[in-house]
Amino acid sequence: MKYCADKGDNAGIAVVAVMVITTCMVTLIMLVVWKTRVWWIALFFFGFLFIECIYLSSVLYKFKDGGYFPLAVSLVLMIVMGIWHYVHKERYMYELKNKVSTEYITQLAANPTINRMPGIGLLYSELVQGIPPIFPHFIANIPSIHSVLVFVSIKSIPISKVASEERFLFRQVEPREYRMFRCVVRYGYKDAIEEPHVFERQLVEGLKDFIRHEHFIREGGDTEIVAKPENPLHSTLLVKDGIPGYEESSPIPSRVPSASIHSFNPPRLSSGSIQSNNGIKSTNSSSGIKYASIQGKGGAEEEMQFVQNAMEKGVVYLLGEAEVVAERNSSLLKKFVVNHAYSFLRKNFRQGDKVLAIPKTSLLKVGMTYEI
Repeated sequence: MKYCADKGDNAGIAVVAVMVITTCMVTLIMLVVWKTRVWWIALFFFGFLFIECIYLSSVLYKFKDGGYFPLAVSLVLMIVMGIWHYVHKERYMYELKNKVSTEYITQLAANPTINRMPGIGLLYSELVQGIPPIFPHFIANIPSIHSVLVFVSIKSIPISKVASEERFLFRQVEPREYRMFRCVVRYGYKDAIEEPHVFERQLVEGLKDFIRHEHFIREGGDTEIVAKPENPLHSTLLVKDGIPGYEESSPIPSRVPSASIHSFNPPRLSSGSIQSNNGIKSTNSSSGIKYASIQGKGGAEEEMQFVQNAMEKGVVYLLGEAEVVAERNSSLLKKFVVNHAYSFLRKNFRQGDKVLAIPKTSLLKVGMTYEI
């Protein structure tokens, strides 16, 4: 009986505190989501809060008898979360401030000492905008780049699942002839990381779709779209003259250069992110739109075939191993948090290559030190 009483003392504060927090959260939902009348919200909030405060005051009397234990555990977990969040944010800000400039990429393209290796290189980074500073560090130590280089950013978004056709968002990195791309890979909280060969195939297919549409946009000239709606009563849509605008994150043409007929499927892009300057919106694959083009087919096909050949040569995963240290003039507290506490947590958590299911035979880690 004494053991049961001690267990009740330990859990009492935690259980009643959860009840109070739940009441507050439900009140916010009633106000923001359900749009309930104010007097109903007030009746619910003050009624339940009064009862729960009575229970809370009773369990607080047993704080010294074991009620402190869940609070102590919560405090430790909050400190761990605070340390991880602080250093992780400072690390991201460091990468953002020291991202690679466009001048460096231009000089890199003109550098004759840089060798191009066959295959596709996937360099993982948390940056969505720009190229991480670990890339020039990699070039300085290994003056070689794969024939196709993709900077991959894995992002989790607050939805349950992301459709496979909307998972990859690409953008070209200038100069175009260097075949460097940035890719944002989006996952929902219920999505599972694919097997390496499945991920590689989906990424390459999305990249080829992106290259195809980018090529048609660059060509310009008289353009047209031939629409085949599922409803036979709908007429064919014909658009001519002009080149549409598009967002960089989801490039897709509303018109396609005309010269010889060539059909293809619409790209895999996020819904709601496709625009046209002339007010014409492109639809996704379910709309049945067929694109027609007669010029510029050769260049796009050559680029896509080049990417396919590079994939057949092999895919290499480049993962940055950034060691974070505090600056020399930092306070003692910051040095302890960054150099010791965060380092201990990072060494005891799962490594990035295991979380991303990267095969060890295709993994190349690049180390670098960040001073924050």
